[in-house]
Amino acid sequence: MSTLELGIIGNCGIAALVDKKANIVWCCLPRFDKDPIFHSLLGSPKQAPDAGRFSVELEDFVSSEQSYVPNTAVLKTILHGESGSVQVTDFVPRFHWRDRAFRPQMLVRRLTPISGSPRVRIRVKPRFEYGNVDPNVTFGSNHVRYVGPGFAIRLTTDAPIDYILDEVAFNLAEPVNLILGPDETLTEGATETAVNYEERTQLYWKQWVHRLAVPSEWQDAVIRAAITLKLCNYEPTGAIVAALTTSIPEAAETERNWDYRYCWIRDALFVVRALNSLSAVRTMENYFRWIMNIVANARDSHLQPVYGVGLEQALIERTIPQLGGYRGYGPVRVGNQAYEHFQHDTYGNLVLGASQAFFDKRLLAPAGIEDFKKLEFCGEQSFALHDKPDAGMWELRHRARIHTSSSVMCWAACDRLAKIAAHLGLIDRHVLWRERADTIKATILDRAWSEKRKAYVESFGGEHLDASVLLMSEVGFIEPHNPRFISTLDQMEKVLGRGPHMMRYEAPDDFGMPKTAFNVCAFWRVDALARVGRREQARENFEALLSARNHLGLMSEDTDPITGEAWGNFPQTYSMVGIINGAMRLSRPWEGVV
Repeated sequence: MSTLELGIIGNCGIAALVDKKANIVWCCLPRFDKDPIFHSLLGSPKQAPDAGRFSVELEDFVSSEQSYVPNTAVLKTILHGESGSVQVTDFVPRFHWRDRAFRPQMLVRRLTPISGSPRVRIRVKPRFEYGNVDPNVTFGSNHVRYVGPGFAIRLTTDAPIDYILDEVAFNLAEPVNLILGPDETLTEGATETAVNYEERTQLYWKQWVHRLAVPSEWQDAVIRAAITLKLCNYEPTGAIVAALTTSIPEAAETERNWDYRYCWIRDALFVVRALNSLSAVRTMENYFRWIMNIVANARDSHLQPVYGVGLEQALIERTIPQLGGYRGYGPVRVGNQAYEHFQHDTYGNLVLGASQAFFDKRLLAPAGIEDFKKLEFCGEQSFALHDKPDAGMWELRHRARIHTSSSVMCWAACDRLAKIAAHLGLIDRHVLWRERADTIKATILDRAWSEKRKAYVESFGGEHLDASVLLMSEVGFIEPHNPRFISTLDQMEKVLGRGPHMMRYEAPDDFGMPKTAFNVCAFWRVDALARVGRREQARENFEALLSARNHLGLMSEDTDPITGEAWGNFPQTYSMVGIINGAMRLSRPWEGVV
């Protein structure tokens, strides 16, 4: 049961969410973290209760069906009514043109009658400044302009403009095209442009998927996850957002509502590694460019855990009172206070995100000695901070501890720097970083183990369990068959497991006890089970987690383990990464299939 029954369309510059009735309910311009001109996913202001959406309404609506064109980000929704049916094709143009990526800030909607005599009503109701400002509307013979305080958008169409302006229902006797984008005149008509862009966009995505190294099993799930992760990459800078939304709560009436439209170094690492496993290395190259800018801009040797996609540092958190929130569960937040946190795993996550660039010979611009020297400050910070308190990867706002997962990532920074140094022939630096990695490892093995719990616990000297400790094996810190790791996994399953789902931790946090399971933790459990040899259990859990996806194969951040409801920001890159990692870990080899 997934209540977030939404599809995503995008082009690595902008994105939009479309519900099962072909309503565009979320779209930010001019990029992922800016003003949502369509915001009805999070409500509408009282003075304009129907605003913030782009709707195609079928009179006498009965039902709908929705699917992607296979191996693309082109979404088709078929609306069925008593008098006929209409197909709505939605996409954001993306293709190569004039030797460069063409990714305009543009939504294309194509309406095609497929049976009977359907009657439709088109409602285009953007608002600006998070729903606070109604646009000024002007129009011409084939277009409507919606002018806001900072920018304007233009709808170009071959439908009668009067029907658009007055929201009049009309007979859809022939295809209609709607192109919403920059306030510029198209070089061709709406029909020619829409047809051309759709054909070229479909071709782009099919060619991109064609190059993926997919596993033999669960191919559809992996391909959809890969496309989704790519759509969360802001290609102009290389940043990768954690999700495309803000303020979809982790559970009802919890106020655990956060803005995820920014680039967490931690989350982006997992995205890069997942796409690398499919041989989609271009995202890694773009991300490497982004993180090296972060390193260059670092102040006082401190890295924030999260930045804006344009390298913005101050992501000041505020609430938006005019929007009621997802299903009425406010508040709606913009910005994220986590940018102020000290999260020591950040240094290891950054080095891990960069490390393959030093070894992969396919890259157009592989990393070298100068890049290594710039990254060494991450190792210096990791060694200095590996046994110091921080907010941890779960970003606790009012409690600091020496978190095991943070220390493990500090170890990972030094370990990978040692490997990179050896690869580059820098023997002295290799020896230094290997010694420091070994020192951190000895500290963790001694101080993170709880004899009482028979497990590695969430913090040095602590007693509570935390699913993030399962990353010990994934990042190579400990052998999966180590008796203490197996015991840790066993205790995690007993305490944090909820069927195939997994809670993040057992101790209360700033808001009390979490109510929903965190999807990526369940995928970490799948990985750990496979590594210790419990492959059948891992496969059973993995299949159950796949059933928690929505009708289009997308996942949010959290799942209610009792009702199956989807909660949290959407689509969540962590969750989509888990799908790829699980399939790659568990799939039978191609040799046994063909």
